[in-house]
Amino acid sequence: MFSFLILLIPLKVHAASDSVDDQANLLTQQQRTELAKQADTLNQKIKGQVFILTTNTNSEEPRTFANQQLKARVGEDNNGALLLIDMNQRQIYVATSGNMIDYLTDKRVDAILDTVTTAMKNEDYFQAGADYLSTTKEFVDAGVPKGSYRIDEKTGKITYYKSITPIEFAIGFVIAAAAAIAFFVSVRLRYQMKKGTYRYPYRQNAKLDLTERQDQLVNSFVTTRRIPRPANNNGGGGGGGSTTNSSGGGTFGGGGRGF
Repeated sequence: MFSFLILLIPLKVHAASDSVDDQANLLTQQQRTELAKQADTLNQKIKGQVFILTTNTNSEEPRTFANQQLKARVGEDNNGALLLIDMNQRQIYVATSGNMIDYLTDKRVDAILDTVTTAMKNEDYFQAGADYLSTTKEFVDAGVPKGSYRIDEKTGKITYYKSITPIEFAIGFVIAAAAAIAFFVSVRLRYQMKKGTYRYPYRQNAKLDLTERQDQLVNSFVTTRRIPRPANNNGGGGGGGSTTNSSGGGTFGGGGRGF
C-alpha cells in the first residue's frame, strides 16, 4: 500500500507540469496544481488541451513561438489553446487551434486579454492564469457564436461555421419523414400492390447499357474578399469572426498584446 501511494505522487506533479509549464517560475507548486485542475475541467469540454506557458528567455516573435508550442503539445490543427506569458518581451499571447479557433473569436480573445492584462499589470500571475481559464470556460460553455466564420489573414478567404440546431434538426426530420411517407403512399396507390400477390418481373424488364463517359475540367474560379477587423478591439464577448494564420505550420487563431 505504501509503495502504491508513492507511485501516485509523481502523477499529480506531471499533470500540473503538463498543463502549466512555468519556465519563468512565476507560480508556486500549489498554484500550478490549482491551475492544472481548472484546465482539466475545460479539457473535457473541448475534447482537447489548454495550456499556460511562462518564459523569460524567449526571443522569437510571440505569435510564432506560441503557435509552435501549441502545435508541439496537441499536434497540427487539433483542439487546443495556449496562454503565453513572455516576461522577456513583456507580451501575452493566446494561441488557438482546432475547434478553439471557433470558440475563441477575435472579440472573445480580446476579452480574455483584457482580464489577463489587468492581472499582469498587478503582477498577480496566478490570477492571470485563473482569469484566462475561467473566461475561456465561459465562452466554451456559451458555444460557438451564431454566424461565426474564419478569415485567412493572407488570402482573405472566408469559411463560415455551420452547425445544426435542435430546431433545424426537428424540422428536417419532420420534412424527411413526410416526404418518405408521401412517396410510399403514392407508389402503393399507383400500382395497387398487395402483400404476397405481386412480383415485379425484373429479369425480363431489366436493361443495362454501359457507355463511356469522360469529364474534363475547363476552368474554375475562386472569389475572395477581405473583411477588416473591427476598429474597437476592447472587450466584448459576442460572436464575429476569427482571423487565422499559418505561422509555425498548421492553422491558428488568437491574439496578443503587451503589458
